[in-house]
Amino acid sequence: MSLPIFATILAEESSVIQTELGLVILLFIAALVAIFVRQFRHIPYTTALVIVGLVLALFPNFLQLDFSSDVILAVLVPPLLFEATLHIPWKKLKSDLGIILLLAVGGTFLGTLLVGGVVMATLGIPLAAAMAFGALISATDPVAVISFFRSLGVSKRLGILVEGESLFNDGAAIVLFNLALTAGIIGLDSFGPMQALQEFLLVSVGGIAIGLILGYIVSVLLLKNLDDHLIETTTTVALAFGAYVIAESFGKFIGVPGLHFSGILAVVAAGLMVGNIGLENTSPTTRLTLDNFWEFAAYMVNSIIFLAIGLEIEIAQLSAFIVPILVAVVTVLVSRGLIMYASTAVFSALRPKTKIPTPFRHVMFWGGLRGAISLALALSLDGHIFGADFALELRVMTFGVVLFTLLVQGTTIEGLIKRLRLSEKPEKQLELQRRQAHLYAKRAGKLELDRLRQDGILYGDMWRAMGQVYDEEISVNKQALLSHLQTYPEMEQELFLQAREDVLKAERRAVADALRRGLISQQVYAELVEELNNRLAAVDILKENRGLDDDEVQHG
Repeated sequence: MSLPIFATILAEESSVIQTELGLVILLFIAALVAIFVRQFRHIPYTTALVIVGLVLALFPNFLQLDFSSDVILAVLVPPLLFEATLHIPWKKLKSDLGIILLLAVGGTFLGTLLVGGVVMATLGIPLAAAMAFGALISATDPVAVISFFRSLGVSKRLGILVEGESLFNDGAAIVLFNLALTAGIIGLDSFGPMQALQEFLLVSVGGIAIGLILGYIVSVLLLKNLDDHLIETTTTVALAFGAYVIAESFGKFIGVPGLHFSGILAVVAAGLMVGNIGLENTSPTTRLTLDNFWEFAAYMVNSIIFLAIGLEIEIAQLSAFIVPILVAVVTVLVSRGLIMYASTAVFSALRPKTKIPTPFRHVMFWGGLRGAISLALALSLDGHIFGADFALELRVMTFGVVLFTLLVQGTTIEGLIKRLRLSEKPEKQLELQRRQAHLYAKRAGKLELDRLRQDGILYGDMWRAMGQVYDEEISVNKQALLSHLQTYPEMEQELFLQAREDVLKAERRAVADALRRGLISQQVYAELVEELNNRLAAVDILKENRGLDDDEVQHG
Protein backbone atom coordinates (compact mmCIF):
# COMPACT_ATOMS: atom_id res chain seq x y z
CA MET A 1 0.00 0.00 0.00
CA SER A 2 1.46 3.34 -1.03
CA LEU A 3 2.04 6.08 1.52
CA PRO A 4 -0.54 8.59 0.07
CA ILE A 5 -3.31 5.95 0.09
CA PHE A 6 -2.39 4.92 3.64
CA ALA A 7 -2.43 8.55 4.77
CA THR A 8 -5.86 9.05 3.13
CA ILE A 9 -7.30 6.01 4.94
CA LEU A 10 -5.92 7.23 8.26
CA ALA A 11 -7.40 10.68 7.65
CA GLU A 12 -10.82 9.18 6.83
CA GLU A 13 -10.74 6.97 9.93
CA SER A 14 -9.72 9.95 12.04
CA SER A 15 -12.62 11.98 10.64
CA VAL A 16 -15.12 9.19 11.35
CA ILE A 17 -13.84 8.72 14.88
CA GLN A 18 -13.91 12.47 15.47
CA THR A 19 -17.53 12.68 14.29
CA GLU A 20 -18.51 9.70 16.44
CA LEU A 21 -16.79 11.22 19.46
CA GLY A 22 -18.55 14.52 18.85
CA LEU A 23 -21.96 12.84 18.76
CA VAL A 24 -21.20 10.92 21.95
CA ILE A 25 -20.23 14.15 23.69
CA LEU A 26 -23.39 15.87 22.45
CA LEU A 27 -25.61 13.06 23.76
CA PHE A 28 -23.80 13.09 27.10
CA ILE A 29 -24.28 16.86 27.35
CA ALA A 30 -27.96 16.43 26.44
CA ALA A 31 -28.36 13.90 29.27
CA LEU A 32 -26.82 16.35 31.74
CA VAL A 33 -29.12 19.13 30.49
CA ALA A 34 -32.13 16.83 30.91
CA ILE A 35 -31.13 16.11 34.51
CA PHE A 36 -30.79 19.85 35.16
CA VAL A 37 -34.17 20.63 33.59
CA ARG A 38 -35.83 18.05 35.84
CA GLN A 39 -34.85 20.23 38.79
CA PHE A 40 -36.06 23.45 37.13
CA ARG A 41 -39.21 22.45 35.24
CA HIS A 42 -40.07 26.01 34.18
CA ILE A 43 -37.18 25.90 31.66
CA PRO A 44 -38.06 23.97 28.48
CA TYR A 45 -35.64 21.18 27.68
CA THR A 46 -35.15 22.36 24.09
CA THR A 47 -34.50 25.94 25.18
CA ALA A 48 -31.93 24.77 27.71
CA LEU A 49 -30.20 22.78 24.95
CA VAL A 50 -29.98 25.89 22.74
CA ILE A 51 -28.47 27.91 25.58
CA VAL A 52 -25.86 25.21 26.23
CA GLY A 53 -25.15 25.08 22.49
CA LEU A 54 -24.55 28.84 22.47
CA VAL A 55 -22.06 28.44 25.30
CA LEU A 56 -20.28 25.60 23.49
CA ALA A 57 -20.10 27.76 20.35
CA LEU A 58 -17.79 30.10 22.28
CA PHE A 59 -15.20 27.31 22.10
CA PRO A 60 -14.93 26.71 18.32
CA ASN A 61 -12.42 23.86 18.61
CA PHE A 62 -14.40 21.96 21.24
CA LEU A 63 -16.56 20.08 18.72
CA GLN A 64 -15.95 19.60 15.01
CA LEU A 65 -19.29 18.48 13.59
CA ASP A 66 -20.90 19.24 10.25
CA PHE A 67 -24.51 20.36 10.71
CA SER A 68 -25.19 21.24 7.10
CA SER A 69 -28.61 21.85 5.63
CA ASP A 70 -28.66 18.37 4.05
CA VAL A 71 -27.75 16.67 7.32
CA ILE A 72 -30.54 18.42 9.20
CA LEU A 73 -33.24 17.97 6.54
CA ALA A 74 -32.39 14.47 5.30
CA VAL A 75 -31.07 12.81 8.47
CA LEU A 76 -32.40 14.56 11.57
CA VAL A 77 -35.83 15.88 10.56
CA PRO A 78 -37.51 12.71 9.14
CA PRO A 79 -37.45 10.78 12.47
CA LEU A 80 -38.99 13.78 14.26
CA LEU A 81 -41.81 14.14 11.76
CA PHE A 82 -42.49 10.42 11.58
CA GLU A 83 -42.67 10.01 15.35
CA ALA A 84 -44.99 13.00 15.68
CA THR A 85 -47.45 11.71 13.08
CA LEU A 86 -47.58 8.22 14.61
CA HIS A 87 -49.58 9.60 17.53
CA ILE A 88 -52.00 11.86 15.67
CA PRO A 89 -55.42 10.15 15.35
CA TRP A 90 -56.99 10.74 11.94
CA LYS A 91 -60.40 11.14 13.55
CA LYS A 92 -59.28 14.21 15.48
CA LEU A 93 -57.06 15.54 12.69
CA LYS A 94 -59.86 15.22 10.15
CA SER A 95 -62.29 17.27 12.26
CA ASP A 96 -59.88 20.23 12.24
CA LEU A 97 -58.16 19.57 8.92
CA GLY A 98 -59.80 22.65 7.37
CA ILE A 99 -58.27 25.19 9.76
CA ILE A 100 -54.97 23.26 9.87
CA LEU A 101 -54.56 23.39 6.09
CA LEU A 102 -55.77 27.00 6.01
CA LEU A 103 -53.00 27.97 8.42
CA ALA A 104 -50.37 25.59 7.06
CA VAL A 105 -50.83 26.40 3.37
CA GLY A 106 -52.67 29.71 3.15
CA GLY A 107 -51.02 31.08 6.30
CA THR A 108 -47.53 30.09 5.13
CA PHE A 109 -48.14 31.68 1.72
CA LEU A 110 -49.46 34.92 3.23
CA GLY A 111 -46.70 34.94 5.84
CA THR A 112 -44.10 34.61 3.10
CA LEU A 113 -45.57 37.58 1.24
CA LEU A 114 -45.98 39.77 4.33
CA VAL A 115 -42.57 39.10 5.86
CA GLY A 116 -40.83 39.18 2.49
CA GLY A 117 -42.52 42.44 1.53
CA VAL A 118 -41.62 44.21 4.77
CA VAL A 119 -38.03 42.95 4.71
CA MET A 120 -37.61 44.07 1.11
CA ALA A 121 -39.10 47.51 1.79
CA THR A 122 -37.27 48.26 5.06
CA LEU A 123 -33.91 46.56 4.56
CA GLY A 124 -33.46 46.86 0.81
CA ILE A 125 -33.12 43.12 0.25
CA PRO A 126 -33.92 41.93 -3.31
CA LEU A 127 -37.43 40.54 -3.85
CA ALA A 128 -36.46 36.89 -4.45
CA ALA A 129 -34.13 36.88 -1.43
CA ALA A 130 -36.76 38.54 0.76
CA MET A 131 -39.35 35.95 -0.28
CA ALA A 132 -36.88 33.16 0.46
CA PHE A 133 -36.50 34.54 3.98
CA GLY A 134 -40.25 34.92 4.35
CA ALA A 135 -40.71 31.27 3.38
CA LEU A 136 -38.01 29.76 5.59
CA ILE A 137 -39.07 31.73 8.64
CA SER A 138 -42.69 30.60 8.22
CA ALA A 139 -41.86 27.00 9.18
CA THR A 140 -42.95 26.52 12.81
CA ASP A 141 -41.38 24.04 15.21
CA PRO A 142 -43.52 23.59 18.34
CA VAL A 143 -41.46 20.81 19.98
CA ALA A 144 -41.06 22.71 23.25
CA VAL A 145 -44.73 23.71 23.21
CA ILE A 146 -45.98 20.16 22.64
CA SER A 147 -43.85 18.87 25.52
CA PHE A 148 -45.57 21.40 27.79
CA PHE A 149 -48.96 20.33 26.47
CA ARG A 150 -48.27 16.74 27.48
CA SER A 151 -46.89 17.59 30.92
CA LEU A 152 -49.65 20.08 31.74
CA GLY A 153 -52.51 17.97 30.42
CA VAL A 154 -53.68 20.54 27.87
CA SER A 155 -56.59 19.67 25.57
CA LYS A 156 -55.68 17.13 22.91
CA ARG A 157 -57.46 19.24 20.34
CA LEU A 158 -55.16 22.18 20.99
CA GLY A 159 -52.14 19.89 20.68
CA ILE A 160 -53.35 18.54 17.34
CA LEU A 161 -54.05 22.06 16.04
CA VAL A 162 -50.54 23.25 16.88
CA GLU A 163 -48.73 20.09 15.82
CA GLY A 164 -50.85 19.54 12.72
CA GLU A 165 -50.17 23.05 11.45
CA SER A 166 -46.44 22.59 12.00
CA LEU A 167 -46.28 19.24 10.20
CA PHE A 168 -47.91 20.58 7.06
CA ASN A 169 -46.45 24.08 7.02
CA ASP A 170 -42.91 22.69 7.17
CA GLY A 171 -43.47 21.13 3.77
CA ALA A 172 -45.23 24.21 2.41
CA ALA A 173 -42.42 26.48 3.62
CA ILE A 174 -39.72 24.34 1.99
CA VAL A 175 -41.60 24.30 -1.32
CA LEU A 176 -42.02 28.10 -1.27
CA PHE A 177 -38.37 28.51 -0.29
CA ASN A 178 -37.23 26.43 -3.26
CA LEU A 179 -39.50 28.42 -5.55
CA ALA A 180 -37.89 31.64 -4.32
CA LEU A 181 -34.45 30.16 -4.99
CA THR A 182 -35.54 29.20 -8.50
CA ALA A 183 -36.80 32.75 -9.08
CA GLY A 184 -33.47 34.07 -7.86
CA ILE A 185 -31.58 31.83 -10.28
CA ILE A 186 -33.58 32.27 -13.48
CA GLY A 187 -34.97 35.73 -12.74
CA LEU A 188 -38.40 36.94 -11.75
CA ASP A 189 -39.34 37.80 -15.33
CA SER A 190 -38.95 34.15 -16.36
CA PHE A 191 -40.78 32.76 -13.36
CA GLY A 192 -44.39 33.94 -13.24
CA PRO A 193 -47.05 33.44 -10.56
CA MET A 194 -48.90 30.71 -12.49
CA GLN A 195 -45.73 28.72 -12.98
CA ALA A 196 -44.96 29.07 -9.28
CA LEU A 197 -48.47 27.91 -8.33
CA GLN A 198 -48.25 24.88 -10.63
CA GLU A 199 -44.86 23.97 -9.21
CA PHE A 200 -46.16 24.36 -5.65
CA LEU A 201 -49.12 22.06 -6.28
CA LEU A 202 -47.02 19.51 -8.14
CA VAL A 203 -44.34 19.26 -5.44
CA SER A 204 -46.83 19.24 -2.55
CA VAL A 205 -49.40 16.81 -3.97
CA GLY A 206 -46.65 14.57 -5.33
CA GLY A 207 -44.96 14.35 -1.91
CA ILE A 208 -48.22 13.52 -0.15
CA ALA A 209 -49.08 10.89 -2.78
CA ILE A 210 -45.72 9.15 -2.44
CA GLY A 211 -46.01 9.14 1.34
CA LEU A 212 -49.53 7.71 1.23
CA ILE A 213 -48.56 4.98 -1.25
CA LEU A 214 -45.44 3.90 0.64
CA GLY A 215 -47.27 4.14 3.98
CA TYR A 216 -50.10 1.98 2.63
CA ILE A 217 -47.68 -0.65 1.33
CA VAL A 218 -45.89 -0.87 4.67
CA SER A 219 -49.09 -0.74 6.74
CA VAL A 220 -51.26 -3.20 4.83
CA LEU A 221 -48.88 -5.47 2.97
CA LEU A 222 -46.03 -5.73 5.51
CA LEU A 223 -47.10 -4.84 9.04
CA LYS A 224 -50.36 -6.76 8.70
CA ASN A 225 -48.65 -9.97 7.54
CA LEU A 226 -45.62 -9.89 9.81
CA ASP A 227 -45.45 -10.75 13.47
CA ASP A 228 -41.90 -9.84 14.38
CA HIS A 229 -41.41 -6.60 16.29
CA LEU A 230 -37.77 -6.25 15.20
CA ILE A 231 -38.52 -6.61 11.48
CA GLU A 232 -41.57 -4.33 11.73
CA THR A 233 -39.59 -1.64 13.56
CA THR A 234 -36.83 -1.85 10.97
CA THR A 235 -39.44 -1.50 8.23
CA THR A 236 -40.81 1.73 9.72
CA VAL A 237 -37.28 3.16 9.94
CA ALA A 238 -36.74 2.38 6.26
CA LEU A 239 -40.11 4.00 5.50
CA ALA A 240 -39.33 7.22 7.40
CA PHE A 241 -36.07 7.83 5.54
CA GLY A 242 -37.12 6.14 2.30
CA ALA A 243 -40.20 8.32 1.85
CA TYR A 244 -38.03 11.43 2.08
CA VAL A 245 -35.34 10.17 -0.30
CA ILE A 246 -37.76 8.78 -2.90
CA ALA A 247 -39.82 11.97 -2.97
CA GLU A 248 -36.83 14.29 -3.22
CA SER A 249 -35.08 12.14 -5.87
CA PHE A 250 -38.16 10.93 -7.73
CA GLY A 251 -36.94 12.20 -11.08
CA LYS A 252 -33.81 10.05 -10.89
CA PHE A 253 -35.89 6.91 -10.37
CA ILE A 254 -38.04 7.47 -13.47
CA GLY A 255 -35.43 9.13 -15.67
CA VAL A 256 -36.76 12.69 -15.53
CA PRO A 257 -33.93 14.96 -14.35
CA GLY A 258 -34.98 17.81 -12.08
CA LEU A 259 -38.32 16.31 -11.05
CA HIS A 260 -38.70 16.15 -7.29
CA PHE A 261 -41.46 16.26 -4.71
CA SER A 262 -41.65 17.36 -1.08
CA GLY A 263 -39.81 14.86 1.10
CA ILE A 264 -41.17 16.47 4.26
CA LEU A 265 -44.79 16.03 3.19
CA ALA A 266 -44.01 12.46 2.08
CA VAL A 267 -42.76 11.61 5.58
CA VAL A 268 -45.80 13.25 7.18
CA ALA A 269 -48.23 11.31 4.95
CA ALA A 270 -46.38 8.03 5.51
CA GLY A 271 -46.37 8.54 9.28
CA LEU A 272 -50.08 9.29 9.35
CA MET A 273 -50.78 6.14 7.35
CA VAL A 274 -48.72 3.92 9.66
CA GLY A 275 -50.05 5.57 12.82
CA ASN A 276 -53.69 5.15 11.86
CA ILE A 277 -53.67 1.94 9.80
CA GLY A 278 -50.35 0.19 10.30
CA LEU A 279 -50.42 0.14 14.09
CA GLU A 280 -53.92 -1.30 13.98
CA ASN A 281 -52.54 -4.26 12.01
CA THR A 282 -49.72 -5.06 14.43
CA SER A 283 -49.61 -7.10 17.61
CA PRO A 284 -49.64 -5.26 20.94
CA THR A 285 -46.01 -6.27 21.55
CA THR A 286 -44.95 -4.73 18.25
CA ARG A 287 -46.94 -1.58 18.98
CA LEU A 288 -45.21 -1.14 22.33
CA THR A 289 -41.83 -1.74 20.70
CA LEU A 290 -42.56 0.81 17.98
CA ASP A 291 -43.75 3.39 20.48
CA ASN A 292 -40.66 2.95 22.66
CA PHE A 293 -38.24 2.97 19.74
CA TRP A 294 -39.63 6.07 18.04
CA GLU A 295 -39.95 7.91 21.35
CA PHE A 296 -36.26 7.29 21.98
CA ALA A 297 -35.28 8.17 18.39
CA ALA A 298 -37.21 11.46 18.51
CA TYR A 299 -35.74 12.34 21.90
CA MET A 300 -32.20 11.69 20.71
CA VAL A 301 -32.59 13.57 17.43
CA ASN A 302 -34.33 16.45 19.18
CA SER A 303 -31.43 16.77 21.57
CA ILE A 304 -28.91 16.86 18.74
CA ILE A 305 -30.92 19.37 16.69
CA PHE A 306 -31.36 21.95 19.43
CA LEU A 307 -27.75 21.68 20.53
CA ALA A 308 -26.85 22.16 16.87
CA ILE A 309 -28.96 25.32 16.72
CA GLY A 310 -26.89 26.81 19.53
CA LEU A 311 -23.63 25.61 17.99
CA GLU A 312 -24.40 27.10 14.56
CA ILE A 313 -25.38 30.55 15.84
CA GLU A 314 -22.51 33.00 16.17
CA ILE A 315 -23.33 35.55 18.87
CA ALA A 316 -20.81 38.05 17.48
CA GLN A 317 -22.72 38.19 14.20
CA LEU A 318 -26.00 38.89 15.98
CA SER A 319 -24.77 42.19 17.38
CA ALA A 320 -23.56 43.31 13.94
CA PHE A 321 -27.05 42.80 12.45
CA ILE A 322 -29.16 43.89 15.40
CA VAL A 323 -31.39 46.23 13.33
CA PRO A 324 -32.29 43.63 10.65
CA ILE A 325 -32.92 41.07 13.42
CA LEU A 326 -35.30 43.43 15.26
CA VAL A 327 -37.13 44.16 12.00
CA ALA A 328 -37.43 40.44 11.31
CA VAL A 329 -38.66 39.56 14.83
CA VAL A 330 -41.31 42.29 14.87
CA THR A 331 -42.44 41.48 11.34
CA VAL A 332 -42.69 37.73 12.06
CA LEU A 333 -44.72 38.34 15.23
CA VAL A 334 -47.09 40.84 13.60
CA SER A 335 -47.67 38.71 10.50
CA ARG A 336 -48.18 35.60 12.65
CA GLY A 337 -50.75 37.43 14.75
CA LEU A 338 -52.64 38.83 11.77
CA ILE A 339 -52.78 35.48 9.98
CA MET A 340 -53.61 33.43 13.08
CA TYR A 341 -56.41 35.59 14.46
CA ALA A 342 -57.92 36.39 11.06
CA SER A 343 -57.89 32.76 9.88
CA THR A 344 -59.35 31.34 13.09
CA ALA A 345 -62.00 34.08 13.21
CA VAL A 346 -63.14 33.34 9.65
CA PHE A 347 -63.09 29.59 10.29
CA SER A 348 -65.05 29.93 13.53
CA ALA A 349 -67.66 32.10 11.82
CA LEU A 350 -68.11 29.58 9.00
CA ARG A 351 -68.13 26.54 11.30
CA PRO A 352 -69.48 27.66 14.69
CA LYS A 353 -69.87 24.07 15.93
CA THR A 354 -66.11 23.53 15.70
CA LYS A 355 -64.98 27.08 16.39
CA ILE A 356 -61.53 27.72 17.81
CA PRO A 357 -61.80 29.05 21.40
CA THR A 358 -60.09 32.38 22.00
CA PRO A 359 -57.59 30.94 24.55
CA PHE A 360 -56.57 28.39 21.92
CA ARG A 361 -55.85 31.20 19.47
CA HIS A 362 -53.54 32.94 21.94
CA VAL A 363 -51.52 29.77 22.50
CA MET A 364 -51.42 28.99 18.77
CA PHE A 365 -50.08 32.49 18.10
CA TRP A 366 -47.45 32.58 20.83
CA GLY A 367 -46.55 28.91 20.34
CA GLY A 368 -45.40 29.42 16.75
CA LEU A 369 -41.72 28.83 17.53
CA ARG A 370 -39.06 28.52 14.85
CA GLY A 371 -36.41 25.82 14.91
CA ALA A 372 -34.76 23.09 12.86
CA ILE A 373 -36.40 23.68 9.46
CA SER A 374 -35.73 27.42 9.47
CA LEU A 375 -32.14 26.82 10.55
CA ALA A 376 -31.55 24.19 7.86
CA LEU A 377 -32.95 26.37 5.09
CA ALA A 378 -30.91 29.36 6.26
CA LEU A 379 -27.74 27.27 6.23
CA SER A 380 -28.45 26.29 2.63
CA LEU A 381 -28.23 29.92 1.52
CA ASP A 382 -25.02 30.80 -0.26
CA GLY A 383 -23.68 33.79 -2.10
CA HIS A 384 -24.08 32.37 -5.60
CA ILE A 385 -27.78 33.19 -5.87
CA PHE A 386 -28.44 36.37 -3.88
CA GLY A 387 -24.91 37.57 -3.20
CA ALA A 388 -22.65 36.83 -0.23
CA ASP A 389 -23.69 39.91 1.78
CA PHE A 390 -27.42 39.28 1.47
CA ALA A 391 -27.01 35.55 2.17
CA LEU A 392 -25.10 36.33 5.38
CA GLU A 393 -27.68 38.90 6.45
CA LEU A 394 -30.57 36.47 5.89
CA ARG A 395 -28.80 33.72 7.83
CA VAL A 396 -28.12 35.96 10.81
CA MET A 397 -31.70 37.29 10.75
CA THR A 398 -32.93 33.70 10.84
CA PHE A 399 -30.65 32.91 13.78
CA GLY A 400 -32.00 35.95 15.60
CA VAL A 401 -35.65 35.02 15.07
CA VAL A 402 -35.04 31.39 16.08
CA LEU A 403 -33.27 32.51 19.24
CA PHE A 404 -36.06 34.95 20.13
CA THR A 405 -38.81 32.40 19.69
CA LEU A 406 -36.98 29.73 21.70
CA LEU A 407 -35.62 31.93 24.49
CA VAL A 408 -38.56 34.31 24.88
CA GLN A 409 -41.67 32.55 23.58
CA GLY A 410 -40.44 29.11 24.61
CA THR A 411 -39.86 30.15 28.22
CA THR A 412 -43.14 32.04 28.61
CA ILE A 413 -45.58 29.67 26.88
CA GLU A 414 -46.10 27.63 30.06
CA GLY A 415 -47.09 30.76 31.97
CA LEU A 416 -49.49 31.74 29.19
CA ILE A 417 -51.13 28.29 29.24
CA LYS A 418 -51.61 28.48 33.00
CA ARG A 419 -52.83 32.08 32.87
CA LEU A 420 -55.44 31.10 30.30
CA ARG A 421 -56.41 28.19 32.58
CA LEU A 422 -55.96 25.65 29.81
CA SER A 423 -54.09 23.26 32.07
CA GLU A 424 -56.56 23.27 34.92
CA LYS A 425 -58.14 19.93 35.66
CA PRO A 426 -61.88 19.70 36.42
CA GLU A 427 -62.71 20.23 40.09
CA LYS A 428 -64.19 16.74 40.36
CA GLN A 429 -60.87 15.23 39.28
CA LEU A 430 -58.90 17.40 41.71
CA GLU A 431 -61.26 16.39 44.52
CA LEU A 432 -60.76 12.72 43.63
CA GLN A 433 -56.99 13.22 43.83
CA ARG A 434 -57.31 14.97 47.20
CA ARG A 435 -59.36 12.12 48.69
CA GLN A 436 -57.04 9.49 47.25
CA ALA A 437 -54.05 11.36 48.67
CA HIS A 438 -55.64 11.58 52.13
CA LEU A 439 -56.42 7.87 52.14
CA TYR A 440 -52.95 6.98 50.88
CA ALA A 441 -51.30 9.14 53.55
CA LYS A 442 -53.38 7.72 56.41
CA ARG A 443 -52.63 4.15 55.35
CA ALA A 444 -48.93 4.95 55.18
CA GLY A 445 -49.13 6.43 58.69
CA LYS A 446 -50.90 3.31 59.98
CA LEU A 447 -48.23 1.05 58.48
CA GLU A 448 -45.46 3.10 60.09
CA LEU A 449 -47.30 2.95 63.40
CA ASP A 450 -47.45 -0.85 63.19
CA ARG A 451 -43.74 -0.99 62.38
CA LEU A 452 -42.91 1.09 65.44
CA ARG A 453 -44.97 -1.32 67.54
CA GLN A 454 -43.17 -4.34 66.12
CA ASP A 455 -39.77 -2.72 66.79
CA GLY A 456 -40.72 -2.18 70.41
CA ILE A 457 -40.62 1.60 70.23
CA LEU A 458 -44.32 2.02 71.10
CA TYR A 459 -45.93 0.16 73.99
CA GLY A 460 -49.35 -1.48 73.65
CA ASP A 461 -51.72 1.18 75.01
CA MET A 462 -50.15 4.00 73.00
CA TRP A 463 -50.17 1.88 69.81
CA ARG A 464 -53.83 0.93 70.28
CA ALA A 465 -54.90 4.52 71.01
CA MET A 466 -53.10 5.95 67.97
CA GLY A 467 -54.15 3.02 65.81
CA GLN A 468 -57.82 3.59 66.68
CA VAL A 469 -57.53 7.22 65.53
CA TYR A 470 -55.93 6.12 62.26
CA ASP A 471 -58.57 3.43 61.70
CA GLU A 472 -61.33 5.99 62.13
CA GLU A 473 -59.63 8.46 59.75
CA ILE A 474 -59.07 5.73 57.16
CA SER A 475 -62.73 4.73 57.42
CA VAL A 476 -63.86 8.36 56.99
CA ASN A 477 -61.62 8.83 53.95
CA LYS A 478 -62.81 5.58 52.41
CA GLN A 479 -66.40 6.71 52.80
CA ALA A 480 -65.58 10.14 51.33
CA LEU A 481 -63.90 8.51 48.33
CA LEU A 482 -66.84 6.15 47.83
CA SER A 483 -69.30 9.05 48.06
CA HIS A 484 -67.34 11.00 45.45
CA LEU A 485 -67.35 8.03 43.07
CA GLN A 486 -71.10 7.60 43.57
CA THR A 487 -71.60 11.26 42.68
CA TYR A 488 -69.37 10.94 39.58
CA PRO A 489 -69.67 7.28 38.51
CA GLU A 490 -67.69 7.87 35.31
CA MET A 491 -64.57 8.39 37.43
CA GLU A 492 -64.82 4.86 38.77
CA GLN A 493 -63.87 3.56 35.33
CA GLU A 494 -60.86 5.87 35.32
CA LEU A 495 -59.71 4.43 38.65
CA PHE A 496 -60.31 0.91 37.43
CA LEU A 497 -58.29 1.42 34.24
CA GLN A 498 -55.40 2.98 36.15
CA ALA A 499 -55.42 0.18 38.73
CA ARG A 500 -55.60 -2.42 35.97
CA GLU A 501 -52.60 -0.88 34.23
CA ASP A 502 -50.61 -0.78 37.48
CA VAL A 503 -51.22 -4.42 38.38
CA LEU A 504 -50.44 -5.63 34.85
CA LYS A 505 -47.12 -3.76 34.91
CA ALA A 506 -46.42 -5.31 38.31
CA GLU A 507 -47.11 -8.76 36.85
CA ARG A 508 -44.73 -8.04 33.96
CA ARG A 509 -41.99 -7.02 36.38
CA ALA A 510 -42.57 -10.22 38.37
CA VAL A 511 -42.26 -12.34 35.21
CA ALA A 512 -38.98 -10.60 34.34
CA ASP A 513 -37.72 -11.25 37.87
CA ALA A 514 -38.67 -14.94 37.54
CA LEU A 515 -36.61 -15.14 34.34
CA ARG A 516 -33.57 -13.55 36.04
CA ARG A 517 -33.85 -16.02 38.92
CA GLY A 518 -33.98 -18.95 36.50
CA LEU A 519 -37.47 -20.00 37.58
CA ILE A 520 -38.83 -19.93 34.02
CA SER A 521 -37.36 -20.42 30.55
CA GLN A 522 -37.03 -17.77 27.84
CA GLN A 523 -39.91 -19.37 25.93
CA VAL A 524 -42.29 -19.21 28.89
CA TYR A 525 -41.16 -15.65 29.59
CA ALA A 526 -41.92 -14.57 25.99
CA GLU A 527 -45.37 -16.19 26.12
CA LEU A 528 -46.30 -14.56 29.42
CA VAL A 529 -44.98 -11.12 28.42
CA GLU A 530 -46.88 -11.22 25.12
CA GLU A 531 -50.08 -12.07 26.99
CA LEU A 532 -49.53 -9.22 29.47
CA ASN A 533 -48.68 -6.80 26.64
CA ASN A 534 -51.95 -7.70 24.93
CA ARG A 535 -53.86 -6.88 28.09
CA LEU A 536 -51.94 -3.61 28.56
CA ALA A 537 -52.66 -2.63 24.96
CA ALA A 538 -56.37 -3.23 25.55
CA VAL A 539 -56.24 -0.95 28.60
CA ASP A 540 -54.41 1.69 26.57
CA ILE A 541 -57.06 1.60 23.87
CA LEU A 542 -59.80 2.04 26.48
CA LYS A 543 -57.92 4.97 28.03
CA GLU A 544 -57.31 6.59 24.63
CA ASN A 545 -60.95 6.29 23.64
CA ARG A 546 -61.99 7.67 27.00
CA GLY A 547 -59.57 10.59 26.62
CA LEU A 548 -60.92 11.41 23.16
CA ASP A 549 -64.49 11.32 24.42
CA ASP A 550 -63.70 13.60 27.35
CA ASP A 551 -61.93 16.02 25.04
CA GLU A 552 -64.90 16.15 22.70
CA VAL A 553 -67.23 16.89 25.59
CA GLN A 554 -65.01 19.64 26.91
CA HIS A 555 -64.01 21.34 23.66
CA GLY A 556 -66.45 20.16 21.03
